[in-house]
Amino acid sequence: MTQSNEAKSLLIIDDEENMRHMLSAMLKKMGYRIDTAQDGQEGLEKVKAGHFDYILCDIKMPQKDGMAFLNDARIVTESSTVIMMSAYGTIDTAIEAMKLGAYDFISKPFKPDEVYLALKKAEERESLKKENLRLKERIQEISSNYQFGNMIGNSPAMKMVFNLGAKAAQYDTTVLVTGESGTGKELVARGIHYAGARKNGNMVPVNCGGIPESLLESELFGYVKGAFTGADRNKKGLFQEADGGTIFLDEIGELPISLQVKLLRVLQENEVRPVGGAKTIRVDVRVIAATAKDLEEEVRAGRFREDLFYRLNVLRVHLPPLRERSGDIPLLCQFFINNFKNQFQKNIEGISPGAMTILLDHKWPGNVRELENIIERAVVLADKHIILPENLPMEFGIKRASNRMDDFFEGFSLKKAQKIVEKRLITRALESTGGNRTQAAKLLEISIPSLLSKIKAYEIML
Repeated sequence: MTQSNEAKSLLIIDDEENMRHMLSAMLKKMGYRIDTAQDGQEGLEKVKAGHFDYILCDIKMPQKDGMAFLNDARIVTESSTVIMMSAYGTIDTAIEAMKLGAYDFISKPFKPDEVYLALKKAEERESLKKENLRLKERIQEISSNYQFGNMIGNSPAMKMVFNLGAKAAQYDTTVLVTGESGTGKELVARGIHYAGARKNGNMVPVNCGGIPESLLESELFGYVKGAFTGADRNKKGLFQEADGGTIFLDEIGELPISLQVKLLRVLQENEVRPVGGAKTIRVDVRVIAATAKDLEEEVRAGRFREDLFYRLNVLRVHLPPLRERSGDIPLLCQFFINNFKNQFQKNIEGISPGAMTILLDHKWPGNVRELENIIERAVVLADKHIILPENLPMEFGIKRASNRMDDFFEGFSLKKAQKIVEKRLITRALESTGGNRTQAAKLLEISIPSLLSKIKAYEIML
């Protein structure tokens, strides 16, 4: 019955010798290692002396009954699955046993199939618990090794981003985050904020390109009553809202020239003047700006003040586009799959080699944001435990990729196709890690000896 190569240990606790003998004989044939106890006290001594994967325990016994055993053994049996048995059972008894930590309840007399089914359910439960534990450990591994804030990556470029972000978090210096749309600039800003001394203060995001120019100044700096028509009260600006925390000026390249000089004054003087106000207000704000534009080119074109650029560009963190760090795609895919499968309550464990090949070939104009949306869509559409090519958008060129693969593989050999895909993925992993075999093995989720063996077998040149 058991799927493991190592036999599971099982303790039978029952005062009836015939019952102990019958259960022992039956369960030994099923592959369990059996021990027995004639009452709850002896059972308690045995579980204290050694671990049992499963415990079958009668309720009505002399010395110490099953309920007393459960109560006294709760701490030492936390890793054991306990199934109670009784000829005098009621619903109330079963509920009480469950409250004390029992997994299931069997009424005597029972057929062998009932014991079999109860243990089979228990094994499935145990397997699920272990799988959930492995998943949590995997997520923790990702979080600890390949993550800064909510950003994921193991490529050299992303490791540099994480390193700069961690250093920036230690100080209050102004940070400029650059990169294409969808690369995760706000995630970097949030990572810096929440890893630093200001983490308990507000993190206030501002889209400088999303607020009309006529409203932007009053949104940033606030206004006083009577400053303009409709200003019937004093209103704090976003800089004041961020006092003691961080303000994130996204798309700073869209900031109108007229406001750039006022922002420069805020950065230099640490004070704001509300629209219509006669006095300045001191603010203690950390500034992180971001842009998808080339600010140096904007300065040369006269669209961005040079002095403001230098004031913002104290510490620059550049996010590479996803197409330049394709080795991170498998890691990102698994991270997003884990998130969305929980959100949508679907049993999706990974992604097929064919689907991964398509994703690796894509140019990702929308970068990580596009990949996240694609994985969310695929998880919703997937009917199997893995994401398949047909779960990806048609515009990804699935038919074209399929035809190309057919020509490439020249036949129907699965072994040949697997070797081709393996060689390609290994080569990509090595390229993305700069030839670091340890990192490449982690990325591929295989052992280092296995990786070395495949490098030799496929004659991969580094």
